[in-house]
Amino acid sequence: MTVNVMIEGAPQGILAGVRVLDFGRYVAGPYCATLLGYLGAEVIRVERREGGEDRYIAPVTSQGEGAVFLQCSPNKRSLTLDPTTPQGREIVHRLVATADIVVANLPAAALRQFGLDYATLCTVKPDIILVTQSAFGDGGPYATRGGFDGVGQAMSGSMYITGTPGNPVKGAAPYVDYTTASLSAFGALAALLEKRQTGRGQHVQAALLSTALAVFNSHLVEQGVTGINRMGTGNRVQTSAPSDVFATSDGHVLMHTVGNGLFKRWAKLMAKDGDDPARWTEDPLFQSDQSRADHADPILERTRQWCAARTTAEAVLQLEAIGLPGGPVYTPQQALDDPQVAAMGFLRAVDYPGLPRPAPVADIPLKFSHSPVGIRTSPPTLGADTNSVLAELGYDNAAIAALRTAQVV
Repeated sequence: MTVNVMIEGAPQGILAGVRVLDFGRYVAGPYCATLLGYLGAEVIRVERREGGEDRYIAPVTSQGEGAVFLQCSPNKRSLTLDPTTPQGREIVHRLVATADIVVANLPAAALRQFGLDYATLCTVKPDIILVTQSAFGDGGPYATRGGFDGVGQAMSGSMYITGTPGNPVKGAAPYVDYTTASLSAFGALAALLEKRQTGRGQHVQAALLSTALAVFNSHLVEQGVTGINRMGTGNRVQTSAPSDVFATSDGHVLMHTVGNGLFKRWAKLMAKDGDDPARWTEDPLFQSDQSRADHADPILERTRQWCAARTTAEAVLQLEAIGLPGGPVYTPQQALDDPQVAAMGFLRAVDYPGLPRPAPVADIPLKFSHSPVGIRTSPPTLGADTNSVLAELGYDNAAIAALRTAQVV
């Protein structure tokens, strides 16, 4: 990982001239703003004077800043503020008057308390776009409940199917949070496009449970239509075979075989070890994905034998040679060291005060043929831009000093 982050002089991006205010916490709000910043928007992160909770999750710096903050904060400016004070509310209103988009994954009561609810924002800037994320949406019996990524995984049915009977399993990757953030950024862009066409802003709302249900929806469609009541099978896919994680002589590989064409390739691969491919391709039980999944035991056992006789590297190379999708099950360090990751620059080396070495931060997971996007600046230290942002809002040095004395900023 040798790519260095660009700090100054980067060309303007797609959203150049768009100002985003990030009042978010943890992931769903902050990463939404990060994605907009990757597209060139100016993003101002507004957080408490002592720093938000998300700044210190999984600490990696000597000052305690964490991995979540480093991922969710490149390209941002930092303003510290107590929005519960009258002076703080005035600063919020001045900021909003200069902004195009406000991102805030805060409870509805907190939005009203800080003057960030849509009705209040519209009195300050009628064409503002507000993007909010909640756990369950703004209606229904759970509207006032809080929640995190894992709650969405649990209540969508995903944990039940990902695990095994009596042992539900949560994905370590907080996919509900990051997908909610991505959908929020998608909604913000759509609202911005309409605003440019009509002059009208709007409130874009996302919810963790809604996201989780959308990601898991094909399983829910099957359940709703058939009433099949599937039980969890861990890594084994229930709608094709061989689709599972298999032990090699020195690790594990994941293999995913979907469709008759890929299954014939699998049979051909087994034939290299002496199998008759017709044993598999002509068996009436193995003529469709679902039938193969329903009668998977001999297919899985044969695949286990094949994998056990090979190292992970050997298995992956032979799968690649015959065109079967598969990959090694990596440790986190192996993922960092993978040559494809390095060749494509998927991770950028981002420095920050107090880090023992640059952090491998995921750049925007998109490539554009013409437009500059991605990481331009390292995450900001706490309050690094407070004075400059306030000066842009019309506060002189004496006024800023007074705000600091009053512990407003």
